[in-house]
Amino acid sequence: MIEASVPDNPMPPVNRVEVAVLDDDQDFLQFLEDVLEDEGIFAVRTFTNPRDMFAAFAAKLPGILLLDLKMGEHQGDVVMGEVQARWPGICIIVVTGYPTLDDMRAKFQQNVFDYLPKPFSIEQLRAALNKAIETYGLGRSRQDILRERLGPRIRILRTERNWSLKDFAVETALSVSQLSSIERGAHLPSIESFLSICDALDRKPSGILGSIEF
Repeated sequence: MIEASVPDNPMPPVNRVEVAVLDDDQDFLQFLEDVLEDEGIFAVRTFTNPRDMFAAFAAKLPGILLLDLKMGEHQGDVVMGEVQARWPGICIIVVTGYPTLDDMRAKFQQNVFDYLPKPFSIEQLRAALNKAIETYGLGRSRQDILRERLGPRIRILRTERNWSLKDFAVETALSVSQLSSIERGAHLPSIESFLSICDALDRKPSGILGSIEF
């Protein structure tokens, strides 16, 4: 369920976050579209039919899918399995009007990000979406994501060698202030600086980038 510690108003994403909603209730879809569009940070696409949704996803994949599990002739768990098989990186938030504890446990075992039982409040919806934005880095540039992940990773590798920033500066021929800025995630290193850092740490650039899933 949604954690109470998730902030209601984290730093807004730079770009609009694409949210798709699949539900067989047209009134509910209209409600969600109105609510989310009013937030000013979401671009919403709604679907009542999985086939239409799959075709739309093939053209442009959203960052988040709000998926109803109970849709009459369409089985939500089957749709979810298809989405996860074809687009494993998408964030899925399950929405259902008939929640049970067993259902919740089963769906989370299928790598569902979160679970919202109907009826839910706007605050609960906002919290789930904000949590997804923060976790997946949605609506942000790749440069921002790289900057925030790379700096802490470099700091960990440095401290594993018991180097101070001054020691690190000597090994890399970079300034202490420059290295501090990189480690804090304030700035990205240039290619030349990054290669100097990798050489000093005796790590391949691809290895460091792979370790931060980039």
